[in-house]
Amino acid sequence: MPADLSPLWISLKIATIATGFTFLLGIIAAYKLQGYRGRGKSLIDGIFISPLILPPTVVGFILLQIFGRRGLLGPLLDLLKIDIVFTWYAGIIAATVVTFPLMYKTASGAFEQIDANLLSSARILGASELSIFWRVALPLAFPGIISGATLAFARGLGEFGATLMLAGNIPGVTETIPLAIYSAVEAGKMGEAWVWSGGILSISLSAITAVNLWTGRRRSRQEKPQKIPKIKTQLDLMISDYPAIASGLQVNIYKELSGFSLQAKLDGYCEQPLAILGASGTGKSMILRCIAGMETPTSGRIVLNGRVLFDSERGIDLPSRDRRVGFLFQNYALFPHLTIAQNIAFGLPRGLSSRQIKQRVEQQLIRVRLPGMGDRYPHQLSGGQQQRIALARALAGEPEILLLDEPFSALDSHLRYQMERELIQILDTYSGVTLFVTHNRSEAYRICPRLLIMDRGRVAAYGATRDLFDTPPTLVAAQLTGCKNFSRAIAISERAIEAPDWGCQLQFSNPLPQKLTHIGIRAYQVGESLNLWPESDHPHAENTFSCWVVSTIQSPKHIALYLKLNHPPSHPEDYQLQADISHEKWQEMNGQPFPWKIQLNPEKIMLLLPKDYDSINSPKFENNFSPKSNSML
Repeated sequence: MPADLSPLWISLKIATIATGFTFLLGIIAAYKLQGYRGRGKSLIDGIFISPLILPPTVVGFILLQIFGRRGLLGPLLDLLKIDIVFTWYAGIIAATVVTFPLMYKTASGAFEQIDANLLSSARILGASELSIFWRVALPLAFPGIISGATLAFARGLGEFGATLMLAGNIPGVTETIPLAIYSAVEAGKMGEAWVWSGGILSISLSAITAVNLWTGRRRSRQEKPQKIPKIKTQLDLMISDYPAIASGLQVNIYKELSGFSLQAKLDGYCEQPLAILGASGTGKSMILRCIAGMETPTSGRIVLNGRVLFDSERGIDLPSRDRRVGFLFQNYALFPHLTIAQNIAFGLPRGLSSRQIKQRVEQQLIRVRLPGMGDRYPHQLSGGQQQRIALARALAGEPEILLLDEPFSALDSHLRYQMERELIQILDTYSGVTLFVTHNRSEAYRICPRLLIMDRGRVAAYGATRDLFDTPPTLVAAQLTGCKNFSRAIAISERAIEAPDWGCQLQFSNPLPQKLTHIGIRAYQVGESLNLWPESDHPHAENTFSCWVVSTIQSPKHIALYLKLNHPPSHPEDYQLQADISHEKWQEMNGQPFPWKIQLNPEKIMLLLPKDYDSINSPKFENNFSPKSNSML
């Protein structure tokens, strides 16, 4: 054993203090730089990790040029009568600089692993940036941060080059374990060098093992099922209706996106839930994110119940926490480190007593039919239960608007129908504005009485949901509401057109619109028109054609037939119409000789007009909605 154990105490002292500084500086730098989107981010990141890349002697030389008597800070240190070089303080500085990159990069990785929706959800629920850091970001990143601190401590114990350059090798003052090993080897004391090497290896491995054990136990505690206390439910715990909204929602925004521009308008909408339907990537979710303050429009205005949330001309852009918005994300964005009760209570106003908080949490749990689950964690719930908890959290703060961003996309079909029914019941007691984004037309039809159809960032149609499904005004609206059969329309007379894509001519009882460009008919309506009666029964019936079945596709609900009109098909892809019929009707017709007959009812045919998007989506932001009727002019 070495006679002098001072290198051990000096190393532990320097490494511990340096790790403390590195811990604080690394976390702050990582969190700040993660949210920084300005210029020079890559350069700053490179400077922060450079001590990890540069040789330790180079780092020590640079530090010597900063803290030496003739260095950058030398005159100031002389004036203050502070000596840095060749003191144990120099060892702390060297260890801090060398270990900082490990702490910084590990903390950055831990913060980057946090779901961005969790941070956005916290902002929407009213949390300040400092509160988000302490209550969400730091707890979620803490295991990774502790691992980084452990690595930094182990690296600090082993620091040699920079310490030698700045602090020197003074026995009893700056001689750390690595320097003691170096001195022992130079003196030929190999046994002493082995002892010091084994000591530093034991300390480092012990620290790393302890952190791994702590992380494993922490994960086990979170995954361990919690005992669920029984809560007495009473009718007086039910949530009362929210206050009625006076002026509703006004949206008139323009935002440049990749490949197209979003131009959305809605003025004074405050009635029943409104579905925003469109294909993926058309800007539906972006509208919600702009309303919630998660994204900033290029220009325009957003007003909620008379409060201006965003106005580009006046320079107003309220932070998410001040907008009184409830947001339900696709992945629900529940805080995994908080219990269900803590999740629901996260967005409650400050100043409430613990009893009031508990009562409000119980009210929301009863509302979503999950009483007694407050002590569970999100990972202990099913997907449907997580969705209900996320909805309860969104409603707990009594928001003025509820934004639902494809909330059923992660659920299976059976659970989706069940959750739809429960959502409809919950929305019946909510009097605020509700916007429901979906690309599933069946969801939009069942849940929302009003419908807004989006096409590449622009409003393609707006009105009552059933009306738009029955008589969509445009080709895009017909496609998005599920119509599968379309043809160009070429006028022959005032009441007749040629449908070249169907290979037929159609007669109508009323005059046709002059701007008619396309016609359409739904597959089930084609199936209703399909019959086996011979031509002699209807020798001169209008809009009656011979047809052949080209191919079929079976599904649990119906049989899809692909038909060719007037002539037999020449190849398997030679079809013009799709007809959906029941399995029973298919059993009756299958095997009967062709041609079959089909009579297309003019009243079932959609007359589709071109849509002048620019007239309702101009970035000039004229008001194209009627506040009184809540419908687009």
